[in-house]
Order: sequence, then structure tokens, then C-alpha cells
Amino acid sequence: MRWRRRPEQPGEPSDPGAGPGAEPDPGVDADPAIDGAPPGWRPSAGAVAALPGPAPGQWLVGAGAGAATDWRAAGAAAVRALRDAPAGAVVPDPGTDPATDPATDPGTDPGTDPGTAPRVAALRPDRPEDVPDDADGWAALALGVVLGSHRFLVRAGDRPALRVHLDVPAEHREVVEPAVDRAVELATATARGRDLADTPSGTKSPAWFAATAADLVADAEGLGVTIRDEAWLREQGFGGVLAVGGGSSRPPRLLELAWSPPDAGTDHVVLVGKGITFDTGGISIKPNAGMADMRTDCSGGAAVVAALRALARLRTPVRVTGLVPLAENHVSGSAYRPGDVVRHRGGTTTEVTNTDAEGRMVLADAIAYALDSLAPDVVVDVATLTGAMKVALGVRTGGVFGSDPALRDALVDAGAAAGEPWWPMPLSADLDPDVDSTIADVRQAPGGPGGIAAALFLRRFTDGRPWLHLDIAGPARSDGQHEEVAKGATGFAARTLVEFCARRSSGS
Repeated sequence: MRWRRRPEQPGEPSDPGAGPGAEPDPGVDADPAIDGAPPGWRPSAGAVAALPGPAPGQWLVGAGAGAATDWRAAGAAAVRALRDAPAGAVVPDPGTDPATDPATDPGTDPGTDPGTAPRVAALRPDRPEDVPDDADGWAALALGVVLGSHRFLVRAGDRPALRVHLDVPAEHREVVEPAVDRAVELATATARGRDLADTPSGTKSPAWFAATAADLVADAEGLGVTIRDEAWLREQGFGGVLAVGGGSSRPPRLLELAWSPPDAGTDHVVLVGKGITFDTGGISIKPNAGMADMRTDCSGGAAVVAALRALARLRTPVRVTGLVPLAENHVSGSAYRPGDVVRHRGGTTTEVTNTDAEGRMVLADAIAYALDSLAPDVVVDVATLTGAMKVALGVRTGGVFGSDPALRDALVDAGAAAGEPWWPMPLSADLDPDVDSTIADVRQAPGGPGGIAAALFLRRFTDGRPWLHLDIAGPARSDGQHEEVAKGATGFAARTLVEFCARRSSGS
């Protein structure tokens, strides 16, 4: 597999949206230097051309003008073409014994299926001028390769692993290798977030999520894990979590992850991720259409788990605590009801008006706990919170609300560096009185703009402290693949959280 860059034309932006199925531009001829390129083919980002010849197969992938998005798209498209290639097009690794190689899928029986040996392919530039301009470009390419290879599957049988060798010219390796290693760790964070969010909810109870998260981070030395049960939640006054989880036979949990390396400064970041392992809507029940996607309603919590693991494995010198309030919002005689008044951690009371607005109920408890027990310098919550945010921003951009414009901009900049787009949203002062309740301290789901109303509700629990609220209802799941993004849970926000915390450790 080789890649080819397309020289950017004057006044022409790079083409990050082009993918393997993109139509060729009829006005641009194929580069005559590319042997076997189909007529009209151009090296737009992610465009793949199969080249004629005997096995093993040969492909060419476009890298566009070499922007970071182009490199991610190229890497993902390349590995997907290799992964989906017919038998014989990608050869088994002749130096690997599938009986002992860890890259072979678990459960492989090499004695009965020699085709399960890992397959191997090389990815290299087509010409010297096609190499990325800097280490960040190589990192984006590597991230695309890792995430393009990721699929969440629950199927019978095994499939052979694919090992891709990224051919970095010797003169670039000293600078490139650390950037690629970090990119692989970030890509793994996104993939871990996808796996947790996409796991079917019949398996994924709150207790399962907490225990599985603990297993996933076991390879992150120095990362502390504490799992609190429903008895502890009751003793500590987590009324929102208990109310939401009260309708399920599978009780709620609070997962706490702590990264506090010896070289950390005084700054303490607390990340709070919504962990609703399945959301029926409760008594305010959702329609059937789309309810299956509610297995991914824990995407915020999954992103926090994945980010903490990556921060620890990267030995990032900043203190970070992750909190994931876990509950299943179900329908039963013990479910909480519209009209109930719930007392949260810290004593604030909420008038329930819509049981399908459960995410803010569990986040409120966790934010209050963070402020009164953990002494954070900033709290960042992340959640698939409101359908309104999908209407406002679409399904590829996250919304960010913040107590301070500079803090909000820092998150947006971190997302841009991580390849995850965010858009700043307002905390409209004229809408704040709508959160007031006539019978409780606050009203859970006032009318008006849903995303802003939810953020204003959560702000009531922050005590005026530095705080960011990330609504990822749109980009947390995808109906189809594009660039490095997979169909299903996307793992969105994990890389942004890592980058945001890392920048605070460096003072940038």
C-alpha cells in the first residue's frame, strides 16, 4: 500500500471529506506518474485505487494536500482496504506462529485454520515528496491507521489480525517515533471508549461497566480505581444517581479513577462522565425508533475512562480524577416519576419534570461530590446529554459551555489539536430563571433551548467554580464511517480530554 499527496492548487482547500467511495473529479486527469491508476482518479484524502498485478495486492491511497484530517483519512482508508481485501491479496506474516503470536485473535486454533495467522502489509510513501511535512502529520497518519482498523464485533468465529508496518524514512525516525507512539496511545483511548460504549446493554450493567473499566486500565501503572456501590451512594446522599437507577434491578455504581503522579503540579482536573448504561427514558419513555442506540448513552463515561488510562500510560504530569456515575434508566414500579423532588449530594433539591432528562441528574451528584471532596481547580463534565445539541451543531461537532470564555477556548483548541471539533455555546442569562422551581431549588427540564437549559441546570451545582460542560450527543455515535470515525460509538472526546489535561500540565 502506497500513499500519494495531491499538490494543493492555488485557492483550493484540502479535501478532508473525500473517502474511499468518493467520485473522481472529471476535470482532473489521473497523475501520469502513477502506474495503473484508473482514469480520472486523483489522490483526494482517503480515495483508494486498487492497482493491477498479481498477488499480493497493491493499492494507492490519496492523502489530499497533507492536512491533519487528510492524513487521518488516508490512514483509515488504507487499513480498511487491507482489512477487507479478498483472501490472498494480503499475505500472512511468514515469521509469525499463530499459536504463540499475541496479535492473533483470542480463541484462534491454528491447527485447524492456518488462515488465522496475522496478515502483514506495508504502508509507505509513493514518492519522497509524499512524506508528511512534520511529526504531527506522521502522528495523524498513524492514528488513522489504528482507528481505521477498529471494529466492534460480537460474532462467532475468529478473523486474522492485520499487522501494518508504517515505513518511516530513516532520517525522520528520531523525531517521528515519539509522536507516532503518542498517537497510537491516543487512538487506543478512542478505541477503548468505543468498546465500552458499544457493548450491548444486556451485558453492560453499571457493575459490569465499573469492573470492566477497572480491567481496561490495569495496564496503566499508578492509576487508582475505586468502585462505590449503592449502599455507599445512599450514605453519601447521591439522590440523583439513586433516583435514576431505582427503576432497574441492576443497581447503580460510582467509578472513581485517580491519577496523581509524583511530578504533578498543584493543578487538579476532575473529569465527570455520564454513565447511563441503557436509557429507556424511564416513565417518560422513549419511542422505539433509535432506542437500541441508547447502549451508547454512557459515551461520556467511556471517554473519561479511556482518557484517564491514556494520561497514566503517557505519564502526563498533572493530577486528574475521573468520576463516572453509572445507572440504568429503566421502567418499573420503583422508577422515579415526573413530579418527584430529588435531593442531591450537597442538599440541593430538583423538581423532576421529565425522567428522560436523567443524565443531568447523575452528573449533578458527581459534580457536587467533586467540589466538596476533591478540591478541583476545574471540573469538566462530558455527556450525551441533549438531542437539541444535534439539531444545533449536527453530528460531527461537540458543544462546549463554560464558566469562563478563556477556559472554553482552551478546550476548543485542545480538540482541534486532537482532531475533534468543538463549538462554543452560550449560557444565556435570560434563560437562567427558567431553571428555578416553585417547589424545589431547581427544575430539571425547563422549556426553551434544550442544550442551553441543561447546561444552566448543571451550572447551579458548580458553586461558581471553574467548569466546562461538553455535550457530545451528536458526535458520540455515527450512522456510517468517515475519515477515522467508525459506525456506532465513535469514542469522541477521549482525545480532547487527554490533550486538555496535558496542556494544563505544561501551562499552555
